[in-house]
Amino acid sequence: YGKLSLNWTGSKTQKALQAKSIKIIAVLIIPVGILLQTIDAWLFSTTYRIGWDSTNFAPYFISGAFVAGVGALVTVIYIVRKVKNLEYYITDSHFDKMGKLLVLACLIYLYFNINEYLIPAFTAKKGEAIHLNTLFTGHYATLFWLVTVGGLIVPILVLLFKKGRKPLPMFFIGLIVVIASWWKRYVIVTPTLLHPFLPIQGVPESWHHYFPSFHEWIITIATLAMALLIITLLVRYLPAIPIQRTADEQALLETNTAAEL
Repeated sequence: YGKLSLNWTGSKTQKALQAKSIKIIAVLIIPVGILLQTIDAWLFSTTYRIGWDSTNFAPYFISGAFVAGVGALVTVIYIVRKVKNLEYYITDSHFDKMGKLLVLACLIYLYFNINEYLIPAFTAKKGEAIHLNTLFTGHYATLFWLVTVGGLIVPILVLLFKKGRKPLPMFFIGLIVVIASWWKRYVIVTPTLLHPFLPIQGVPESWHHYFPSFHEWIITIATLAMALLIITLLVRYLPAIPIQRTADEQALLETNTAAEL
């Protein structure tokens, strides 16, 4: 850590500069995240394709990224806490607060899911109705309801209770949320691309359906492996908890304890 500390001495000036920098980055990262997800959603919604032609897509994507991000954070923190024996520093209270944040994220995402799928079902035109029926009761119904119920409703019900916000249940909930979020993207993309602009005639039967090829699975797994490798390297060569702040808090605790004695 010494070489990566960049001449850090813990002086008051450095601490003040660090605190200010953290506040600036924390504020700036919010509009950056919103902007990225919004542009992504607009790219989908401006294609005029059934299933994507929605003004609800931007907040829908933002809330989905919120859920996936918090779920991934919970999962990674639990593993780091377990491997590095950081139970004294990353406590049950931290997981309880993250559980409440995850509940909020899931509730917001559930709201936009209702706006995106349930409400249009009452007013959908023919093409949109075919797409929704494919998701609700058709070929993709099993996957759609699994990611909706298992990835949203079940986590909400579990995390509403304090026992569900303990570290181990939180780990499994976070893992389920991340997996469900990935398959949710599959549900968003694939059924829409399978819905043709014009009737399909005289083509092989395999063209009517889609399943990832071997090469697509390899690319997906390699992408996930690269992300896990980056996280592993960061945890290996950078402190998992802020050393200076922890030391300051420990010194303050010892001072207060000594004063009480």
